[in-house]
Amino acid sequence: MSFPSTPHAATSVVCAGLAFAWPDGTAVFDGFDLVVGPGRTGLIGRNGTGKSTLLRLMAGELAPSAGAVRAGGTVGYLPQNLVLDTAARVDAVLGIAGVRRALHAIEAGDVAEEHFTAVGDDWDVEERARATLDQLGLAHIGLDRTIGEVSGGESVLLRLAALLMERPDVLLLDEPTNNLDLRARRRLYAAVESWPGVMVLVSHDRELLDRVDQVADLRDGEVTWYGGNFTAYEEALAAEQEAAERTVRSAEADLKRQQRELAEAHEKLSKRKRYADKQFANKREPKIVMNARKREAQVSAGKHRIMHEERLRGARERLDEAEAAVRDDDEIRVDLSYTAVPAGRDVLLLRDLELRYGARVPALQVRGPERIALTGRNGAGKSTLLRTIAGELAPVAGEAAVHVPLRCLPQRLDVLDDALSIVENVALLAPAASNQRIRSRLARFLFRQGRADQIVGTLSGGERFRATLAALMLAEPAPQLLMLDEPTNNLDIASVRQLVRALESYEGALVVASHDVPFLRDIGITRWLALDGELRDIEPL
Repeated sequence: MSFPSTPHAATSVVCAGLAFAWPDGTAVFDGFDLVVGPGRTGLIGRNGTGKSTLLRLMAGELAPSAGAVRAGGTVGYLPQNLVLDTAARVDAVLGIAGVRRALHAIEAGDVAEEHFTAVGDDWDVEERARATLDQLGLAHIGLDRTIGEVSGGESVLLRLAALLMERPDVLLLDEPTNNLDLRARRRLYAAVESWPGVMVLVSHDRELLDRVDQVADLRDGEVTWYGGNFTAYEEALAAEQEAAERTVRSAEADLKRQQRELAEAHEKLSKRKRYADKQFANKREPKIVMNARKREAQVSAGKHRIMHEERLRGARERLDEAEAAVRDDDEIRVDLSYTAVPAGRDVLLLRDLELRYGARVPALQVRGPERIALTGRNGAGKSTLLRTIAGELAPVAGEAAVHVPLRCLPQRLDVLDDALSIVENVALLAPAASNQRIRSRLARFLFRQGRADQIVGTLSGGERFRATLAALMLAEPAPQLLMLDEPTNNLDIASVRQLVRALESYEGALVVASHDVPFLRDIGITRWLALDGELRDIEPL
């Protein structure tokens, strides 16, 4: 995909002394500085660090309480949770409805001046619009259709098409691959790779992040820059952390040595004091000489003690600094052996299944701890299939028989009660488990002590996902078939890594609907299926 207009090389976005807090007083930024220049920048960080908030500040959707955001040129913004009017027409979303009306009026013989003013120099607007739609795989969508007639993924691409037609100097993308199927993702990858100006994108999609020029890691209100793509970032970060851990070990050894030397110094001074006291008691020298020696010894001892205490304080400070450089990105580590399914056991049988909206599954048998990836274009019926297997939707025809305890993690994450705490929600799914047992298990999902008492409605997106996953995996009876619907949507990379670790401990059968190919590979998929009219086996992606 090519773009005819190349923004000026000096274009940049500057955040100077930025401060922002939510109405409840929660501070997000305070004295934040950032300069983003030309090229593709991947903005990463854990959920809750303020990535989406920063993009909204850059886009002008939010106003800082202090400081300023300055952009050199026009800014285009694709939000994470895109909401479009379902009654709006495609040409209106693309921003060309007025020009099209004027063109059609002129073509019909109306030569009013306002029509020519509306068109300006944009006589080929329809051709450009269709070319842009074609480049994003949307050639089948007519300009007169309404948003209500397209899928969620297609509406995201339509908004991106509108931005590409506007040709802004700065393009801000927030989780642009969410809800996009594999084909649509590849179209978006091509658009990102061809972008000539300033681009800042927030994403957990590692394939997308491997197409950026630099990575900005937002952590604790500051950004650390890494040159290269996400793979280069991971390599650099691993080297950094290895060096930081070596520094911690060295600082710990130095602290112990200083503590030992201080103790030895105290012992020596105590011996000297005892000896001096004994000499003074025996009065072997004139009193004035002995008092002078005593004062001299006290001064010397004081200097000696201060020197060792300063060394010890310095060692402690160096250890604190070294420990601060080591990231505390906890990982879920939990034994889920009670979810195990014997290799030959029947888990799921689908026969002559016809779903709502027309998709069909002639036959599918799952036995033992198989790990199945369910792929397919947006709107093919993947979520409908999972909901039908879970018993939430009745099939139009056919049979769906589940032979083991089943749990399903939906895209909406609406399994938990927002008004209850995490502990209380898990207790609803495991009523026979004691409070102590629930808390000990939740600690392994990183909800330790008081964090387990948090009200679900106050959790961040990543925390809510982890709480929902914990509730499902800790439910009784233990789930021996776990179904996940687009589980990595809206998760930061650290949370995706936590999910992978948790699923490594899961020993039951797994069905995952996802377009995130690296994630599917990481969790050890054993069978790949595609739903496109009918369910069929495909080669591993």
